[in-house]
Amino acid sequence: MDSPAKSRLQVISNQLNSGKDLKLQQCSGTDSKYRYTLDNPLLSQEQRQFYEDNGYLVVKHLVPSEPLQDYVDHFQKICQGEASAPLLVVMRDVAIAKSEFVAGEKAVTKIQSFQNYEPLFDYCRTPEILKYVECFCGADIMAVHTMLINKPPDPGTKTSRHPLHQDLNYFPFRPADRIVCAWTAMEKVTRANGCLVVLPGTHHGTLKQHDYPEWENGVNKMYYGVKDFDSTQPMVHLEMEKGDTVFFHPILIHGSGTNRTHGFRKAISCHYAASDCHFIDMEKEVGPTIQKEMDEYVRKRVGPGVKVNLADIWKFRARVAQGEILNFL
Repeated sequence: MDSPAKSRLQVISNQLNSGKDLKLQQCSGTDSKYRYTLDNPLLSQEQRQFYEDNGYLVVKHLVPSEPLQDYVDHFQKICQGEASAPLLVVMRDVAIAKSEFVAGEKAVTKIQSFQNYEPLFDYCRTPEILKYVECFCGADIMAVHTMLINKPPDPGTKTSRHPLHQDLNYFPFRPADRIVCAWTAMEKVTRANGCLVVLPGTHHGTLKQHDYPEWENGVNKMYYGVKDFDSTQPMVHLEMEKGDTVFFHPILIHGSGTNRTHGFRKAISCHYAASDCHFIDMEKEVGPTIQKEMDEYVRKRVGPGVKVNLADIWKFRARVAQGEILNFL
């Protein structure tokens, strides 16, 4: 491993093992050396430089326990069929889907697009989260993609893992540097129950080709993986306590491991984008794969013969979290 990589890993290790946030002199003013963060007094110089160098930042104890328990309660209501909302998507693990019927929470591995379910959308409007999101997106912020992940105990098929990928592969809006994900641990997250794994610094690269990995026991729908990346790059496992939140860039290569415990691992997340982001033609600039998947999704939800482009879908699904809507109208 080269010297810069060793240095980066040492900085990362110091942050993750200290149990403290990075807090030094506060940043202010304009400095052209910063590309991935905006001038905001909230971030210390060390925090800001850490994100610039590595593409992610962990903030300890950001979300209190009480709302996290509320989210669990509402997740269970959705799983039991006692609550729902327009556009809400309930997903099952491919291993469960191919086996016997399993009822309730144990059957559901993820719910997506909860932007119209107010008790969960409250997460996206958490003031403690939004003040950090401003450091990456600015003051006008859209919530563009929402998930509550209920990673199941792996049945031995390794289908509970998520392949290494870049989130930008799914998004038809740019610039990438004004998009960020907030991912909050709803309980203690460890390597044993499948914590996030990141490749620090990969946000400095470009969007790579993605496809379904050729795994023996199948892979969950829309779980694409990066086709070509440097496997010698250092990986960091983000073990987190309940309420810890990681913010990361959409080009950062990341994934999660197998849940080798007997319990479910829960996390809640929201991808945010600056409201003035512009939209691109995904088929021309990225490829037709995502559009084809979305066409299939629309056919199932709406009916055959309906053609909707990705930009329209994301505009329809997005919801303002703070400020004005601007280009997402």
